[in-house]
Amino acid sequence: MLRITGLALLAAAAIFSCGCSGSGQTGGADAAAEVGIVVAQPQSTEISTQLPGRTVAFRIAQVRPQVSGIIQRRLFNEGALVAAGQPLYQLDPAPYQAAFDSAQAQVASADANELTVRLKHDRYQKLASAGDVSQQDRDDITASLRQAEAQQAVARAALETARINLGYTRIVAPISGRIATSAFTEGALVTANQDSPLTTVQQYAPMYVDLTQSAAEVLRLRQQLAAGALARTGGSGTNNGNGASVRLQLEDGSVYAETGRLEFTGVTESESTGAITLRAVFPNADGALLPGMYVRALLAVGVAHSALLVPQQAISRNARGDATVLVVNAANHVELRDVQLEAASGNQWRVLAGLSAGERIIVQGQQKVRPGDAVSPTVVDPATLSRG
Repeated sequence: MLRITGLALLAAAAIFSCGCSGSGQTGGADAAAEVGIVVAQPQSTEISTQLPGRTVAFRIAQVRPQVSGIIQRRLFNEGALVAAGQPLYQLDPAPYQAAFDSAQAQVASADANELTVRLKHDRYQKLASAGDVSQQDRDDITASLRQAEAQQAVARAALETARINLGYTRIVAPISGRIATSAFTEGALVTANQDSPLTTVQQYAPMYVDLTQSAAEVLRLRQQLAAGALARTGGSGTNNGNGASVRLQLEDGSVYAETGRLEFTGVTESESTGAITLRAVFPNADGALLPGMYVRALLAVGVAHSALLVPQQAISRNARGDATVLVVNAANHVELRDVQLEAASGNQWRVLAGLSAGERIIVQGQQKVRPGDAVSPTVVDPATLSRG
């Protein structure tokens, strides 16, 4: 009885062993994971950089009185558009009108005195030719005439000063633009060249946008231009050229309809921020841009004629924060690559190092595979990724 049981156990063990062997063979025959790939191909692309910035009024003028006086009237509506030379305030002109009238009288007196001395001088000249006056008398009358002419010039200058001061009692807009609120009302006493402006006029059309770019990025772009990795696009912030086109993204994420141009690139690095200031100018006929708005500008810095572009979906980050991609090698196995990147355009990244032309980059199904896994690659249209 025991002998039969042992034989049964041996048979059962043999059957179990065959079953396990069959199971292992089935697992090894599993199909490779399907992944979507794109093939890295050199192509020409415009390289742009996104820079933070603030809008700045094209012109800003603080309105201050140039003479002292009492404000009689405010001649503008706050927040309205004003034209250069448009009257804004009227100061009490009475004291300046009196000074002007007095100066006019001084001129009349000086003219009369000059005429008297000149007639006397002319008579002395006639008498001198006949020898009836001495040389001393001739010299004295000539000096008196010169003095009378000088007094006449002083009086006329005083009249011109009085006329200017009288004109300053009507304060006008120094530039065209939109005027702010008035800091003073009728009846207020203002003084010449006071610290506090009466109001401010800002010209919004066109509008400046002041941008900041790190000096390290400027240096890197210049090195790429010098090495031939990038070609110039005309003017750019990297070479102090003017005229490069600039697009603007507003605070709400929308793109400003008008295209601006780069006007100025700073030549000095800020000691506190390590950045260089750039200034662009944008049309602003409809007043959509207001001074002080935070914006982001997209500035074209060059063209890369043999760039390797990788979709954003293909990029991962390791624990150190370095960029990595998964590629499919010739044996259809997955490899992990460290890459150096910079933003290019849209959802594309430009590969600076770590990949070669023709390599197959996984853009779909990365979560299903690990380095060393066998995969079944399928080429994906990059345009589909952009839409997705």
